[in-house]
Amino acid sequence: MESITALSADRICREHLAGRSHPERPERFDAVLDGLRKSGALDRMVLVDPRAATQEELLLCHTAEYLLVAKHDVVAGYSTLSTGDTDITRNSWDVAARAAGGVLNAVDAVLAGRARNAFCVVRPPGHHASAGRGMGFCLFNNVALAARYAQEHYGVGRVLIVDWDVHHGNGTQEIFYRDPSVFFFSTHQWPLYPGTGRANETGEGAGLGATMNFPFPAGSGREEILGAVENSLVPAADVFRPDLMLISAGFDSRFGDLLGRFILTDEDFADLTRAVLEIAARHAGDRVVSVLEGGYSLDGLASAAAAHVAALME
Repeated sequence: MESITALSADRICREHLAGRSHPERPERFDAVLDGLRKSGALDRMVLVDPRAATQEELLLCHTAEYLLVAKHDVVAGYSTLSTGDTDITRNSWDVAARAAGGVLNAVDAVLAGRARNAFCVVRPPGHHASAGRGMGFCLFNNVALAARYAQEHYGVGRVLIVDWDVHHGNGTQEIFYRDPSVFFFSTHQWPLYPGTGRANETGEGAGLGATMNFPFPAGSGREEILGAVENSLVPAADVFRPDLMLISAGFDSRFGDLLGRFILTDEDFADLTRAVLEIAARHAGDRVVSVLEGGYSLDGLASAAAAHVAALME
């Protein structure tokens, strides 16, 4: 198959928190697309149609009670979700549903063979949202929904999620903590929000061993993060043998970010991407869907995302 990379980039994603002073601001969406445009990648990508995730799809990972609360908070005009530290505006439900739906359409594109892999430029991000709680800038857990959707609609057996955001993806971990069919791997700064992701958090019950956390101190970079992937994730993946790879692509682990103190470079992100692609080539038929999480310094976000996509397109 020709190396086709699909792009999910619904412009409605830039409307969340418009006019609000916040690090997770609409300009992040623009910065990523500008970076892809300047690198020449944008013209070579296949666009994914936008759509909203349905209530039934959101229920794949979130409780009905939480969805009622989140929708109420948005419609009522609250400035913050009542479940946690997520700023919202009156369009946030619609934007978050479209962000999630775009990710699911990207999964469709990859699993139906229309693209080898995909990158989803979405906001709000998702990996802090658990089944029953939105928090940490997140309403719906986009990458978790992608995993469950792939399993429910395509019969995918095993999904491996790689999260290199500087913050631990506590929501993703919680959703799959007892599930042996979804392997969650995370590198993150410690201590840092949300305070989860200790190395001894490895899953429970049937899911024991299907969670792998690498908390690193501020100042960590290529040696630690890429080292964890090469030395620990690769052999674990050879045992787990995923059918689909998902990436929680947080670029706040790049040096100079506003909210993190890791020192990864753009080339480091490219090499991390190549490492994931190698796992996917060995086990998952090259199938990778990458979903934007954090990244709050606009220039760094743009260049890191461009390096990531360039590697996806190799």
